[in-house]
Amino acid sequence: MLYQIKSAKSLDEIERGLQESAVRHQFGVVAVHDLKETLKKKGVDLAMECRIYEVCNPVQAKKVLDADGAISTALPCRISVYGKSSQYTLATMRPTEMMKAFANPEIEPVAREVEAVILQMMQDAAA
Repeated sequence: MLYQIKSAKSLDEIERGLQESAVRHQFGVVAVHDLKETLKKKGVDLAMECRIYEVCNPVQAKKVLDADGAISTALPCRISVYGKSSQYTLATMRPTEMMKAFANPEIEPVAREVEAVILQMMQDAAA
């Protein structure tokens, strides 16, 4: 269910790679959550960096939402980058696995397409 890859790149290089790859694949990065910074503002220190990138292709999102509005609970897709300098892991929950929870065969092809792109985006950013 979880897909993970490692990268020796800096956090900024990975972020730049994700942004560039998203554009090439007609996805957008709709939000970035810096959990280390968020927790710090709450008085909690996190030893590692942890950023979550919410990514979405609006055409694909509309397809699955038209099939079942409850899928909104799983959108947008998320890519997490965590670790310490030059030892980062990129991780995501596989859309094909998450969509099984909705038991709707109509969304399976869309989930496969989206998953292929997200994994490629992660590989692009990590390499």
